[in-house]
Amino acid sequence: MSDESSAKADEAAASSGEVDPRLLEILVCPVTRGPLVYDREAQELISKKAKLAYPIRDGVPVMLADEARALDGD
Repeated sequence: MSDESSAKADEAAASSGEVDPRLLEILVCPVTRGPLVYDREAQELISKKAKLAYPIRDGVPVMLADEARALDGD
């Protein structure tokens, strides 16, 4: 993909509120350093190990433990 095509794809993702897939590949839970699962419908990144859901606001993941929602046990 050319730099111009990549820039247009990034712009389209940002304008739709979607998270850049490349960003999702490198993000980890700041508490456990473990993997995150993207919940597109809820617009959250889920850390199963920490039992936290990090919000995504305007396409930007908010990776602060204080901003995360605690998940119910199971």
